[in-house]
Amino acid sequence: MALEVKLEAFEGPLDLLLHLIEKNKIDIYDIPIAEITEQYLEYIRQMETEDMNVMSEFLLMAATLLDIKCKMLLPREVNEEGEEEDPRAELVEKLLEYKMYKYMSYELKDMQLDAARSFYKERTIPKEVEAYRAPVDYEALLGGMTLAKLQAVFENVLRRQEDKLDPVRSSFGRIEKDEINVDEKSVYVQDYIRCHSRFLFRDLLEKQRSKMEVIVTFLVVLEMMKTGQITAQQESAGGDILITVRRNP
Repeated sequence: MALEVKLEAFEGPLDLLLHLIEKNKIDIYDIPIAEITEQYLEYIRQMETEDMNVMSEFLLMAATLLDIKCKMLLPREVNEEGEEEDPRAELVEKLLEYKMYKYMSYELKDMQLDAARSFYKERTIPKEVEAYRAPVDYEALLGGMTLAKLQAVFENVLRRQEDKLDPVRSSFGRIEKDEINVDEKSVYVQDYIRCHSRFLFRDLLEKQRSKMEVIVTFLVVLEMMKTGQITAQQESAGGDILITVRRNP
């Protein structure tokens, strides 16, 4: 009675090679070509398939392994950098790439199975609840800050802007500039507070290039305080005003 041996099915020659390497616990970077080639050829001898396309792929890999085996017996070639070239290098690179894609396919398969067990429900929040906005406590936002204190800082920055003017050159005449766009300045301040969670009110105003820009920036900051985007604090009378950005939880 003949002994029947059932061969494992492999997706291709690289899959078979990877199986042999893992089965023999071989370092993929140091493959014993002679040993692996013998095991690979033994598998091909036992293959029972009439699909010539499949068989041709395995035979092509067998020829590649035999070619590498022959090169391993010859003196190593030296590249331009003076280093010896390993005939197995290209094969190792292909095996590593195949191994990566194989494990990625397993991960995607697991994700697909997990997704099949997941159920999603559309949002059913009542419009009244979704549209609700908590009332803003302006006194808490101002933190003891008064409009007079803000105005004092504002006027101080304006004086500094005027001090920067050259009294000689300013007498030559004025070049009229376009009006400051409030929306653009609002975007500028929004970008500024994204990068600065806490900053001095004076620092923001002093970055403006003209008196008109200072005024518009001042109005934008007041609007943000009103909407609750920022809070203002002053530790001592006459001290700098600290602006703190309120992040959404």
